[in-house]
Amino acid sequence: MAEKKETKKKKVSKKLKPSRSIPKIKPGFKVRVHQRIVEGKKERIQVFEGLVIAVKHGMEPGGTFTVRRTSKGFGVEKIFPIHLPTIEKIEIVSRGKVRRAKLYYMRELTGRKARLKEIEEKK
Repeated sequence: MAEKKETKKKKVSKKLKPSRSIPKIKPGFKVRVHQRIVEGKKERIQVFEGLVIAVKHGMEPGGTFTVRRTSKGFGVEKIFPIHLPTIEKIEIVSRGKVRRAKLYYMRELTGRKARLKEIEEKK
């Protein structure tokens, strides 16, 4: 039974070999997600920029990450599957210092309270 699970996992992971490089995404990162949108016969790229508040199941086939932003005074959250073929690229804008794996408490915070300290990039 264990052998069947392993072979099935290998088959699924072979199918999901990404054609693009996927950066290591962590909660607290501010990211810009470029997603291909098809409207009728037209195709365009839509950019969604916000704070990563949750990453679930890592880089495995069912992995997702949740991005939150405020638009016109309302909080908007989108859940993106990591291996979604319509995602063109994921840019990391900045890295915030957090001590939790899920940042759901950010939903209640507004203004200066919702800011995170930035992590300096090591070169």
